[in-house]
Amino acid sequence: MKTLPPDLHLTRRTPEFTAATIPPGLLHDHRTKPGVWGVIHVLEGALEYHILEPMEERLLLTPGRPGIVEPAMKHQVMPLGPVRFLVEFHVRPDVVGNRGDAPAGD
Repeated sequence: MKTLPPDLHLTRRTPEFTAATIPPGLLHDHRTKPGVWGVIHVLEGALEYHILEPMEERLLLTPGRPGIVEPAMKHQVMPLGPVRFLVEFHVRPDVVGNRGDAPAGD
C-alpha cells in the first residue's frame, strides 16, 4: 500500500460525500495539481479507486484502507453501493500557493 511522504502538511479536507452527493468530476478522469497529494478516506461502505497512469491499477478502499493519490496522476473513483468518504489534500511546506483547491484539468 502506498503512503504519503513524511514531510507533507494537510492543507484542506473536502466535505463528506455519499454515493448520492459525490461530485460528477470525481467519477471521471481527473488529477490533483502538481505537488499536491490526496488521501481518500472511506468512512462507511466501499469505493473503487482506479489509477489510470503511469500503470493502471484498481484498489478497493474501505474504512481503515485509504487510497493515496500521487500528484498529477490521472484517476477516478466509483462508489460500490452506499458509501461515505472524504478527501484530504497535502503538500510539502516549500510548495507556495499550491493548496490543492481543485483538481487540475486534463
